[in-house]
Amino acid sequence: MASPTLDSPKQDNDGAISRREFIQKSALLTGGLTAATTIGDSFGSRKAYADQVDPNDPALTSSDVKFNSTDGTPVSGYLTRPKAGANLPAIVVIHENRGLTDHIRDVARRLAKTGYVALAPDLLSRQGGTRSFSNDEAAIAGIGKLDEESITKDLTGAVNYLKGQNFVRANKIGVVGFCWGGGNTLLIATRNKDLAAAVVYYGRNPKNLDDVQNVSAAVLGNYGEKDTAISSQVPKLDEAMKKYGKSFEYKIYPGAPHAFNNDTNSERYNPEAAKEAWGRTLDFFKKHLQS
Repeated sequence: MASPTLDSPKQDNDGAISRREFIQKSALLTGGLTAATTIGDSFGSRKAYADQVDPNDPALTSSDVKFNSTDGTPVSGYLTRPKAGANLPAIVVIHENRGLTDHIRDVARRLAKTGYVALAPDLLSRQGGTRSFSNDEAAIAGIGKLDEESITKDLTGAVNYLKGQNFVRANKIGVVGFCWGGGNTLLIATRNKDLAAAVVYYGRNPKNLDDVQNVSAAVLGNYGEKDTAISSQVPKLDEAMKKYGKSFEYKIYPGAPHAFNNDTNSERYNPEAAKEAWGRTLDFFKKHLQS
């Protein structure tokens, strides 16, 4: 399980506020909405704090959903997909160690905008769901109570739910995860044969590297050079994947820290690495899910 020091609330959500909140606070300081809006537009152009896809984007159908884990436990999630189109490939989006945040919902919508059905399960559902926790620290503590077996059951339930939707291509399902979710991307890839592609963002290696012999999906890894606790272990994963003849490619992005893709984190976000990694991610999914 990922260390809390790597996925801490300070690092993953360092004082981030929405554009709306920023404008409201600026209005109090500047004495006017027009001036505040001008400041907000300049501020928001950095894409460091604002959602990249409007939750009400008219081209998408997005909603909270519920599905069953493999042991029958109800699991909540966020499902988003293009309004137009059928028989679409699908992707499970695994959140960081603070649960199903607005940022992860936005990541799911970004995938939906490129033609995928995206399902972001709330892996804190067994404890009442992410929104039942009063703060990030409480959510992180909740994540710490999860074990690999319940995570596997809930993620398998998410895959099964997607397979049962009439707008999903059941044989073209992928998974992507970030930080804690990156490690669990590798976990589910070793335990579910229904996955065609898996993308890891700075996630830890499986506890037992020999488990990768069970991987059937093609795997892509995105890692940060400064995230040495994790990136230093990637060559071992590469060696194990090669040992068992598995498809694995990865890149360690120069100068990038842990959580470099999280654009709600002003200290960690690295726009250059994030842009390149996202491009590689989309190319990878196109190759393995759209063919």
